[in-house]
Amino acid sequence: MTEDPFVVHRSLLFTVAYEMLGSSADAEDVLQESWLRWADVDRTQVRDPRAYLVRTVTRQALNRLRTLSRSREEYVGEWLPEPLLTSPDVAEDIELAENVSIAMLTVLETLGPTERAVFVLREVFEVPYGEIAEAVGKSAVAVRQIARRAREHVAARRPRVPVSRSEQQAVVERFLAALRTGQLQELLDVMAPDVVLIADGGGLAAAAPAPIHGAALVASMLARPDRVVSAVWLNGAPAGRIEIDGRVAAVSLVVEDGKVTRIHAIANPRKLTRLDEPAELTR
Repeated sequence: MTEDPFVVHRSLLFTVAYEMLGSSADAEDVLQESWLRWADVDRTQVRDPRAYLVRTVTRQALNRLRTLSRSREEYVGEWLPEPLLTSPDVAEDIELAENVSIAMLTVLETLGPTERAVFVLREVFEVPYGEIAEAVGKSAVAVRQIARRAREHVAARRPRVPVSRSEQQAVVERFLAALRTGQLQELLDVMAPDVVLIADGGGLAAAAPAPIHGAALVASMLARPDRVVSAVWLNGAPAGRIEIDGRVAAVSLVVEDGKVTRIHAIANPRKLTRLDEPAELTR
């Protein structure tokens, strides 16, 4: 059983589905559906099992994404991706870590389903255009055009300046230290003046219903000492886990020019079920 191609490539298939959906629960459902289809396939007719499975998962993820679009429109408050606990090793693959980051998944959420699939398969997994065309039901020419538009869309919304792993970690550590002490000035010192806080409670946990702009407002919300703050690795980057009165939140940061420019805080308990067991993400 361990030599079955589905088992061999399971981490890759999960990563593809998660990149497209931003949810581990939905990604696992897609893998289950894909496994059932794979179990019925005549393996002797499959020349490249890896490519075949990626196409299958892509199709199932596209179906799921289209189904989810309505529920996400009706979501209470801001919607953020589900954070995954990862090992620091994921950060060794710089491109993978950037593309599975909470910031990038949030940007990908602004793409249409087909654009998102094409971008993920081409830019993250370097799938040939012909194979992508088969997966999404478009011509190779159309896929190239979609890929170009998606790249431009993402480039306009992703962080402007790449940050080294060491700088990201240093700024995150300063931010978490300021959270532990609850000192207003320490928080102000580590955040950019135009910092934005986006919180996702999903109607199940206390969270700001809309983004909060500006260091003064954000710091005043965060400056309270009655919390337990710990450093974790989420989605291939250093991040934080916060506990207040038994409630948990995951915090992911965007860093530019040595300052925190964006804070993603996920408090929806349904999105925090994978914070105790590392997920295997791979390309």
